[in-house]
Amino acid sequence: MYKSVLLSLVAMVAFAANSLFCRLALKEGAIDPASFTTIRLASGGLALLLIISFSHGSQLKSVFNLDKSTALQGGALLAYALFFSIAYIGMATGTGALVLFGSVQITMLLIAYLKGERFSLLQWLGFGMALGGIICLLLPGADAPSVLPAVSMIVAGIAWGVYTLLGKGVSAPVSQTGKNFLFASLVVVPLMLGTLLFNYQQVTWQGSLYATLSGVFASGCGYAIWYSVLPRLKVTLASTLQLSVPVIATFMGWLFLNESVSTLMIIASSLTLFGVAIVISARKTH
Repeated sequence: MYKSVLLSLVAMVAFAANSLFCRLALKEGAIDPASFTTIRLASGGLALLLIISFSHGSQLKSVFNLDKSTALQGGALLAYALFFSIAYIGMATGTGALVLFGSVQITMLLIAYLKGERFSLLQWLGFGMALGGIICLLLPGADAPSVLPAVSMIVAGIAWGVYTLLGKGVSAPVSQTGKNFLFASLVVVPLMLGTLLFNYQQVTWQGSLYATLSGVFASGCGYAIWYSVLPRLKVTLASTLQLSVPVIATFMGWLFLNESVSTLMIIASSLTLFGVAIVISARKTH
């Protein structure tokens, strides 16, 4: 059990590193969002193909069998990755991770409610706290991100929530993720080429390196580790572990980018994370 939790925390660090690599690449204009997304998805897909070939060799051929479910999941993955990149042009690392994470959880809880799951009074209280934390962070003020990055990250969170629900219960999650990355990579390439052709955006080696690190390690390897341990974890524990991602991302932003941690960020993070924790912990009794 301890090994599973340790590997899960490694995956959480990888997920948080996605925010760091994206912010590092886009903060100084080393690459544009479309190119970052393309390189991230392509390199992540390649990493997953290598992982599948070594650990799930019999599933390798099926990765190239793109079907309707792959189009839906791959489209949601692409929407998440692209809007995630757009958001980090003007958003601090920890702020972005918190908005993303909060949007993901709120999306999944709302969909569960629409499907018939009913919340207790305690769960509604937690849901309101989580939503209030996000709203608090986005209120106009010195610490608030501008509208486009904020909206982009919320859209990214909604897309990731939908992607997660679409992939729930798949029989071969690692190979299905490889298929999704492959599909999303093929779709986004024309967007990257159009950006380079019409906007003359320079793609530097630093930007490409950060995108590759995001794709290979933070995405490909991170997802492979997470999916390998997920079946051995209780749903409540798996959900609770993900509460650490915004905290880790905030620390990374402070350590590597010298980003400040404001009082508002601490309050908003506490409201959002504690609210989601209340909903998750209460669900196990229903």
